[in-house]
Amino acid sequence: MEPELPEGEGGGEAAEEGLIEFYGSFKEMFEFFCKNTTIHGTIRLVCSGRNRMKTAFWTLLLLASLGMLYWQFALMLSQFWAYPVVLTMSMDSEPKMFPAVTICNLDPSRFELVSEQLEQLERMAEESLTFLYGPKASARLSQLRDRNRDRDKDGAIRVQAWANLSSAGFRLSHNFSLVRMWDPRAGEKHSRVGFRLCNSTGGNCFYTSHPSGMDALLEWFRFHYMNVMAQLPPGLPQHQQHFQDLVYSCQYDGEPCRPSDHVHFHHPVFGSCYTFNSKGTDPFWAATKPGIPYGLSLILRAEQKEHLPLLSTVAGVKVMIHSHNQTPFLEHEGFHIRPGIATTIGIRQDQVNRLGGNYGRCTTDGADVAVELLYNNSYTLQACLHSCFQRAMVQRCGCGYFYYPLPAGARYCDYSRQPAWGHCFYQLYSRLRNHRLDCFQHCPKPCRESLYKVSAGTAKWPSAKSQDWVRQALRHQNGYNSSSSRRDIAKVTIFYRQLSSQAVHEAPLLSENLLLSSMGSQWSLWFGSSVLSVVEMLELLLDTLVLSLLFCLQRLRPRRGPGGSGATASARPALGSAGERRPEPGSGQRGARDAGLGRQLELGQQLELGQQLELG
Repeated sequence: MEPELPEGEGGGEAAEEGLIEFYGSFKEMFEFFCKNTTIHGTIRLVCSGRNRMKTAFWTLLLLASLGMLYWQFALMLSQFWAYPVVLTMSMDSEPKMFPAVTICNLDPSRFELVSEQLEQLERMAEESLTFLYGPKASARLSQLRDRNRDRDKDGAIRVQAWANLSSAGFRLSHNFSLVRMWDPRAGEKHSRVGFRLCNSTGGNCFYTSHPSGMDALLEWFRFHYMNVMAQLPPGLPQHQQHFQDLVYSCQYDGEPCRPSDHVHFHHPVFGSCYTFNSKGTDPFWAATKPGIPYGLSLILRAEQKEHLPLLSTVAGVKVMIHSHNQTPFLEHEGFHIRPGIATTIGIRQDQVNRLGGNYGRCTTDGADVAVELLYNNSYTLQACLHSCFQRAMVQRCGCGYFYYPLPAGARYCDYSRQPAWGHCFYQLYSRLRNHRLDCFQHCPKPCRESLYKVSAGTAKWPSAKSQDWVRQALRHQNGYNSSSSRRDIAKVTIFYRQLSSQAVHEAPLLSENLLLSSMGSQWSLWFGSSVLSVVEMLELLLDTLVLSLLFCLQRLRPRRGPGGSGATASARPALGSAGERRPEPGSGQRGARDAGLGRQLELGQQLELGQQLELG
């Protein structure tokens, strides 16, 4: 039976296609791919086969397009793996609570247990002022010290439980005296003031210098003050100042404040402090309307008793607006209210939502942070940094910084027990300030954070015409007994400018969907094809691997002896020198096929092959 004549370009007969078929040569496979793929331009490699110049031109053009494509892919992937973010803003009009508000009187009090040491420290400060600026500079400080001594007989903080405690064993050190440092190149007007610190062996000394003598004196005074206050017992109860001593009047949304609306704490520098709406769960503090009449209105006592004049040089009241269940870090945030001034503060709440993960470190509640917080409030970046720094102080210096809470089993620094703790502290704090301490690596930002933007306006209060009846009203209602004019009272009103808040969200600049879309656009630009073309290229690679494997197996498999049929023992088709497939014995029903290389067999050869098949 003679096989049918071949049809089409392949030159082989129209035979039934098998489930798995392989090409007779790499050339056949490549030509089939170029003629049938959906990638543009590849067919020109076959059609221009007789013109080598065109073939070389289209080959270079396809290779250049392929190089440009993968260069664009590399740029996209490098940008994607950098995980950039874009900020999107939205407005939120949901009901909200009034923020927490902390106020401090900027008047730190004396403790009776260390009153002698504090008087000695003030005398040392007078000597330093005299040395730096002459006797006139310390005259006023001496008068204030004498006045405070008489006042402290009745006004010092007394603790009956520790009345028998004696701190006579502690003595202020004179090894940290203030000195003036001259710079010959800058002249006398540009001298610096500071004090000298050395390590435990007396070496590695340096000066904590300041260009301003006032700043240097305050730094020096606070350094000694921490050593004095470290003598107080850890369990010493706080002085409970009366609320009316600081707040003459308090109203929110037109209603008077209640005793449960504020909590009290004492700050060693900013004095007696009160926080309003600290938890943020009381419906009384729900924000109903924007505007001054619906905010928090306070009349405050801004008189300085000058208990420690060198510890706080600011007159007025410290105010900080912050989130609920958050520790107020007054040394980093907040603003001052000036005495004799009515201040109106409009606030607007902003929400910041960070992505986290690969797009930046953040924490939801601080549970996944390696630093254990020393504060009993919610996680904030400042609380984590302070806790990390305090633990580093205890580990490296052997004691804790007085202004931060202590870890379990630690004690505050005191140069009577740790003479070189100041040297250790200032070096460690310098590393923290320059971001060379690992606390910034251990303390991520919160993933969700509320920020309050403020705008303030001021006016004189009370006015010259109204100050008499205002003082009379305050005297009758709150026992106000000052005769000064507008120098010891202040008024502040805090309100929402608008109830809608602005939410800032981080979003990926290049998401997975956008990356795939951009890569598809580049693929279509350079090759005019689709994702199915990628599958065709993968199929070409797979066919290449399989065909290479078959060729290797064919060479490794031994051939039959001379008495055999002359064919190889392989079950796969053997390849002739010309690349065409030779029929196997017993195949009977399979016609001769074209080798796929674009070459047609002569008709006589096809008839001869058909006769051999019939004889077989």
